[in-house]
Amino acid sequence: MSLSGAHNDRGEVKVRDSLDDLSTELADYIAELSEASVKERGVFAIALSGGSLVSLMGKLCEAPYNKTVDWSKWYIFWADERVVAKNHTDSNYKLAKDGLLSKVPIVPSHVHSINDSVSAEEAADEYEFAIRQLVKTRVVSVSDNSDCPKFDLILLGMGPDGHVASLFPNHSVLNEKDEWVTFITDSPKPPPERITFTLPVINSASNVAVVVTGDSKAEAVHLAIDDVGPDCPSLPARMVQPNGKLVWFLDKPAASKLDHPQQS
Repeated sequence: MSLSGAHNDRGEVKVRDSLDDLSTELADYIAELSEASVKERGVFAIALSGGSLVSLMGKLCEAPYNKTVDWSKWYIFWADERVVAKNHTDSNYKLAKDGLLSKVPIVPSHVHSINDSVSAEEAADEYEFAIRQLVKTRVVSVSDNSDCPKFDLILLGMGPDGHVASLFPNHSVLNEKDEWVTFITDSPKPPPERITFTLPVINSASNVAVVVTGDSKAEAVHLAIDDVGPDCPSLPARMVQPNGKLVWFLDKPAASKLDHPQQS
């Protein structure tokens, strides 16, 4: 069974029976956005996250996508990163390099990873500076509503606690309005030091996709998407309210607690 539909004001919800179907759906979605962005502005600026997201993007390395996607126009960023060495098992860069970037012809200079040899605060400052330079040259667009960067696509996962990127529930960085990239040194899940896009940057993107699998996240999916009323805690994932288009990619276990999972 394959389900898609609008869900109140929380974007489009796509539910797929299997991880294989979900992976194909995600690859189609990314390839279409890449083609449209390259056609419109000559580049495709995409921000990745960690976790199972990269493995679900794996179909992009296979036919037909590996031949039809214009990889030379891709510019890669990270919506969050752990401040560890690039060859460390916790590195989101390593995850993406091993699972995707090393398998397709991305231009190495288009891959924008953090400086892992400085403090979390310095890494965040440097990363924001690098993005600001690319906004100036319009490799990354600028928001119509603010001076924030407007990425063509930001891909997010979500934890069982409803965190996205490295924006955790009840953390002070959720209130950050001025910085594009901020840092934390007290992540509730290891490693503690991370950099992360702020909510204004996530919400300025042209497209945001949240990819969630597994029944351990079903309750958080319900709280993030359904009309749960003002008394429920506002999860970081619910604060993802982009000016552009929001799409949720869910497997059936992750969607199992949605009020109306069977959209047409």
